[in-house]
Amino acid sequence: MKKICVIDGQGGGIGAATIKKIKETLGESVELIALGTNAIATAQMLKAKANRGASGENAIARTVREADVIIGPVGIVMAHALMGEVTPAIAEAIAGCGAVKILIPLSQENVEIVGVSRDPLPHLLDALINEHLQNFL
Repeated sequence: MKKICVIDGQGGGIGAATIKKIKETLGESVELIALGTNAIATAQMLKAKANRGASGENAIARTVREADVIIGPVGIVMAHALMGEVTPAIAEAIAGCGAVKILIPLSQENVEIVGVSRDPLPHLLDALINEHLQNFL
């Protein structure tokens, strides 16, 4: 069974929506691990039916080592993103692990990614599953 880590911070809304959509589409064929930069984000993702979850820098850095896929907003690979919740150690652990990273192009950072559409989150989640995650699994 593939391990998918969904990483989010702040209120966990992006992560929760992502987990809900993956559960609707793939059911129990994958293990969904909610990794929050804080306890509130983790709690929201667990409410969305993640299989298990953990919070904080050390939990994220250790858990991503065993992941097959990592999903989250593009800020999870940028030190100090998400209003400072992504520490340099978190960004390095995610960027440096061997898992496939599927990043959602939503950013509150002062970063523009050329060639990316500005679709709303529900459309981005459909593309995430249909064009990226399904092909990997």
